[in-house]
Amino acid sequence: MITYERRTTADSVELRGQDGSHAVLNGYASMFGSYSRNLGGFVERIDPKAFTKTIKEQDVRSLFNHDPSMMLGRIGAGTLRLSVDERGLAYENDLPNTTLGRDVAELISRGDIMGSSFGFRAVADSWGLTEDKYPLRTVTECSLRDIGPCTFPAYEATEGALSTLAARAELDIVEVRSLADEDHLYQVIEHLQSIDDIGRETPTELVTVRRRRVF
Repeated sequence: MITYERRTTADSVELRGQDGSHAVLNGYASMFGSYSRNLGGFVERIDPKAFTKTIKEQDVRSLFNHDPSMMLGRIGAGTLRLSVDERGLAYENDLPNTTLGRDVAELISRGDIMGSSFGFRAVADSWGLTEDKYPLRTVTECSLRDIGPCTFPAYEATEGALSTLAARAELDIVEVRSLADEDHLYQVIEHLQSIDDIGRETPTELVTVRRRRVF
């Protein structure tokens, strides 16, 4: 089962070239250089190189609120363009001359919609600790599914992130979720770091050590 995650930014989206029948939407689906809010026991950041491959290979859609029935554009049709700069993942979307396109343009021009979002599958990530010793996930590569304006720009917690950590630590997802709920994910991170420092151990030894040290 493919697990897709969603992330949002409150950075403003803007309209240009609006003439009553055509509007171009500009915004950032992801911003670099900062941590997310607490996602449920950890924070997250997106590596600037995470989108390099996917924006060249994926036929990403622009969707309103991630809803497939509310399409605003797509890369394959030339109505959506993605690029990466020093700020983040930028997008430019030619809004359709449809009821949905005109409604979205009106809501953005009024200031009712101010955030953007992107849906993705994590291809590669790494785990560590912040300067304050709080669990930190860094998404180093992802496969984009969709981007677009959203009503509620809230950085959502995700089960997918905890699933990748559980697999790497060879722990049951229920155990990892419990640690996250108790703000104890740092124990798993510190153990994984110690394993890297110590060197290779057999899978059986890893499971035994992890269960003894984490719990």
